Amino acid sequence: MTGSIAVLLIILAAVVLFGVVGTVVVVIRDGRGQVPEEKSERPWTAGNLPSLPYSLLRF
Repeated sequence: MTGSIAVLLIILAAVVLFGVVGTVVVVIRDGRGQVPEEKSERPWTAGNLPSLPYSLLRF
């Protein structure tokens, strides 16, 4: 009975280790949370309708 519990704990530890290593690899490949650069294009307009909500417009 104790042998089966030990095997189960070893398998559980391997799964946890695999999950932690996988998470670290994904975070490093993602760029460590860097956000993309802002676009230098002007916002679009359709007639007198702005591309941003009126509360965010700065005149």
